[in-house]
Amino acid sequence: MYSVARSILFRFDPEVAHAVSLALLNAAYRLGLLRGNKDEHTCISHNVMGLEFPNPVGLAAGFDKNGEHIDALSKLGFGFIEIGTVTPRPQRGNQKPRLFRIPAAQAIVNRMGFNNHGVEQLVKNIKRAKYRGILGVSIGKNADTPIENAVDDYLFSFDKVYDYASYVALNISSPGTPNLRQLQRKNDLSELLFKLKLKQHELAETHGKYVPLVVKISPDLTPGEVQDIAETLIEHAIDGVIATNSTLSREGVESMENSPEKGGLSGAPLCKKATTVIRQLNVALGGKVPIIASGGIMTMEDAQEKFNAGASLVQIYSGLIYSGPKLVRNILATTSYDK
Repeated sequence: MYSVARSILFRFDPEVAHAVSLALLNAAYRLGLLRGNKDEHTCISHNVMGLEFPNPVGLAAGFDKNGEHIDALSKLGFGFIEIGTVTPRPQRGNQKPRLFRIPAAQAIVNRMGFNNHGVEQLVKNIKRAKYRGILGVSIGKNADTPIENAVDDYLFSFDKVYDYASYVALNISSPGTPNLRQLQRKNDLSELLFKLKLKQHELAETHGKYVPLVVKISPDLTPGEVQDIAETLIEHAIDGVIATNSTLSREGVESMENSPEKGGLSGAPLCKKATTVIRQLNVALGGKVPIIASGGIMTMEDAQEKFNAGASLVQIYSGLIYSGPKLVRNILATTSYDK
């Protein structure tokens, strides 16, 4: 059924198709057509970052930027859902068109630019949701916030979402926001994490609960940069790392339609590049910080590769677009892990 739906949706502009897909998903949820099977997806639960995940397959940030579809998405079998990336103030993002498919490579190029309704609206949407599972919230900076003041944006949103998130992810690696990846440099990252850890301790006392803090990194890092990031994460006792965001590389798709478009490339061509970073991180972290794998997981084999490389959890996005919800079930049925 999904292959038929995809063939229809792929006739539309990708951003329009995404909005239509989510609207149809919400309609199916309201009509009671998305019942899910709780027992099927909770038999392999395990603890990561002090949280009990019913299963290790999650939805990556970007699919539901404003947290408007949490309940419907929760019926697709995910062990956790990450919403966002959200910024302190609403912003339109980059000029359209800003989302492009490369079907021959099962890939997507996007330069969305953190388009979202702002953190205040996201919190309202979370409050309305009935979902009580693991909910991650990805936060970023507004495009017009100078990079030297980026920490203020992260602190603001961290404070706003803290009481409603199972964990909070710092998106410092999206290619769609100018200069954002500068925050991955060792000194910049150390300063950012120092201030956020102080805020985390303050909020933990205020709310009477500890919400893990994770960092999402780029796949376009040198081994030395990965080592620096790993050391900084350990130094500041960060709770987890998501590897990886989309890539600026076009290796493997150079001659294909839409490959010259500016933005981050995700999907199948990203898979091995992301796995390489995970392997490097796994060695550098020495088991001190859990890894959440994101990037090019299109098949059960891709997911298994990520677990073998050292990931404790995996997230999908492009794989859901190209393969549909069955990908979640297939990964759960066929992969093994001991994290």
